[in-house]
This record gives sequence, structure tokens and C-alpha cells, in this order.
Amino acid sequence: MLTFLQQLRVDWPAASERASSHTLRSHALKEVTSAHDGRTLSPGILGRLCLKELVEEQGRTAGYDSNLDNCLVTEDLLSVLAELQEALWHWPEDSHPGLAGSPDTGTDSCLVVHVVSCEEEFQQQKLDLLWRKLVDKAPLRQKHLICGPVKVAGAPGPLMTAPEYYKFRHAQVCKASALKHGGDLAHDPAWTEIFGVLSVATIKFEMLSTAPQSQLFLALADKNISTKGTKSGTFVMYNCARLATLFESYKCSMEQGLYPTFPPVSSLDFSLLHDEGEWLLLFNNILPFPDLLSQTAMLDCTAPGLHITARTEMMCKFLVQLSMDFSSYYNRVHILGEPRPHRFGQMFVRLQLLRAVREVLHTGLAMLGLPPLSHI
Repeated sequence: MLTFLQQLRVDWPAASERASSHTLRSHALKEVTSAHDGRTLSPGILGRLCLKELVEEQGRTAGYDSNLDNCLVTEDLLSVLAELQEALWHWPEDSHPGLAGSPDTGTDSCLVVHVVSCEEEFQQQKLDLLWRKLVDKAPLRQKHLICGPVKVAGAPGPLMTAPEYYKFRHAQVCKASALKHGGDLAHDPAWTEIFGVLSVATIKFEMLSTAPQSQLFLALADKNISTKGTKSGTFVMYNCARLATLFESYKCSMEQGLYPTFPPVSSLDFSLLHDEGEWLLLFNNILPFPDLLSQTAMLDCTAPGLHITARTEMMCKFLVQLSMDFSSYYNRVHILGEPRPHRFGQMFVRLQLLRAVREVLHTGLAMLGLPPLSHI
């Protein structure tokens, strides 16, 4: 699973949980009730621990399942808890302020978000409470983000594991690129990074375009992997590369003396922007973006209760719509025209507009953990 997270460019420290597991086991043995209805417990089961009292003592009843009572403490459960504990201690201090702590700073200001499927919510609440019970410096703030069920259509055989799913999408991206550009590009070193980014973008947009609490429907057909499909991550990355190519073309032409250097923004005449597509990009995409960021960039962790929500679907849908609007405009309007001085004014204001589009696009992709592509 760690490899899969790395493939998706998700930060997760690869720390050994052996030391933490030993400590947690010692603490658990002191707390649990070893008897189980008068019978000897099975191997791997340490005993039972009452969690209901902990919930009531700490006043944390809001959001927790009312059926939480006794927790069967197992070696496997402690192993998962040890991994969480080690990840907490080994998280880079400057990576995501407020989301992790370190042994030196304590965990009072630390926030842990449990991202868990609706089927595993009850079990994860047990893990949350067990962490508080067995670890003195367990995070005081723990929130749960519940994800809806996943349904798959067109799966080739049995259900795939996460690494198999990534491999499957990666193969589709390679196949689609081979059909578009010709030849077998999968083993071309120049395309390795591009295929990796496109595969991750495909998966992230596919999964994050649906509200986390809603049912996710995965369609595995090849037709979903295309730069022409207007609802895919590949389409967004393709238009990101088109923007990069546009500015690289201007730079090369400028260096050849065909175009002058870019003038100060204050000297540009924005009244030259009179195409409907230009104002569509400005009023529907660029100007509303700061408000969108304020709604999606931070999780609302100050709200009372156990659960929080994420609005990833808002960012995904925004980036897709931005890419559609830009693509329509770019296909219709010739930005870099003939190098004639009387046309430079309009060319520069259009480039400035698309600079803003590029900045919005790059910022949105960064929110999803995706790097911009300079070419495809």
C-alpha cells in the first residue's frame, strides 16, 4: 500500500512500527480484561477493553456510534495503531503545519484526520478511542472523513487491489498515447514521467470528482482515458501542457527577435480584450478562484462533532470547466499572430490573461497534489 501511495504522490512516512507496537502491547496488557466469557482467548487476541466509559468520561459522545462498548484488542489492531503513531512522530515538521506533531513539540495542536470507508467507520472509531486510551500523548483532535462505497463497472475479472488498479490505469494511458502519437512509448525514458503524471491525474480526478460521502462509480473502459474527453484528468493535464507550449513558443520567438519583451502590466490596454471567450475566462474562472480556494483549501476542523467533510469535487469540476473554456477559446483565437507591431498590444493582453489562467490551473492542480506538465 505504501508503494501505491507513493505512486499517487501522497506523502506517507515509511517508519518502522516495531518499537511502538511493543510499547502499545505493554500498555494494552495492563488495561485489558483477559477473560472472555470464561473462555481462553484465541491466539492474537489480547483481551477486551471498555471504550464506552472513555467516551463518557471525555464527553465525546457526539458523533461516535452509540453501540461502541467493548473493544476486542488484537495484535493486528495494535499493529495498525503503531503505524499511525510512528507516522505521527516521523512526519516532516514543515510539510503540513497543524496536521502532525513531533516528540519535541507535543501533540496538543496536532490534528489527525481518519479517512475511512463507510463500511469501516465503526472499526475506525474503535481505533480512535483505543489510541486515546493506550497512548498518553495521543492526538487530542481526531476527526473522521467518511467515504462512500465504490462500485466498479467493466472490471477485467476479480476485484483489483489498489496497486493493480494503478497498473491498469497506467497501461491504459500508455495505450491511448501510443494510438495518438504512434509507436510503443511505454519504454521511452522521455515519456516515463509524463505517463506517471497522467496516470495519477486520471485516478485522482476519477476519485475526487465525486463528493467523498457519495457513492463512487468507477468505469474502467478505455474510452475514459483520452485528451479529448472533457471530464478526465488527462484532458486537464493536456490543456496545462498547451498553455506551457504557448508561453515557450512566445519565449523562443522573443529570443529570435520576432516579438518584443513583455511590457509592464500597468502599460497594457485591457480594453483590447473584447472576445466573449476572454471575458468568460475572467469572470467565470479567474475572479471566482480565490473564493473557491477558501472553500476547498482547508478542512473545517473547528466544527463540533466527530465528522468533517472535504470538497474535492468542487476543485475537480472547476479545473475541468476551466480547461473546457480555455480549450474552446484557444482553438478559436490565434494568440501568437504575425510579428507586426500594430498587433502586439492585443497579443500581450491576451498573454497576460492566459498567464492568470495558467496560475489558477497550476494552483488548483497543486491542491490535488499534481505537478503541471510542460508538454505531452
